Amino acid sequence: MQPPEFTPLPALTRAEGEFIDRYLQVLDQVGRINPAHGGDTYGALRAAQALVSYAAALRNALTLMHERGEDRIHEVTLTRALRVLDGERRSRRVTLPPAPPS
Repeated sequence: MQPPEFTPLPALTRAEGEFIDRYLQVLDQVGRINPAHGGDTYGALRAAQALVSYAAALRNALTLMHERGEDRIHEVTLTRALRVLDGERRSRRVTLPPAPPS
């Protein structure tokens, strides 16, 4: 039996890969804090605490890209990377759920 085939990531610079990884970490924490999805205050507090360090790491990744002369965010390539890394599901936790029918 063959293992499942995974969609390969597009070619990214190391800095772009770091940017995507840190962005998803921030997204995950914001999703855990989102009051529209319930949960407990302790979990939201822990996510908010982690968010600070993840946001700093995201800033550092973007700083590194800028310092290396990577002055463009290549949206098509990076969007493909986000999709491969389950970014669509992860980003849904940040938004409001649909309003119930009236």
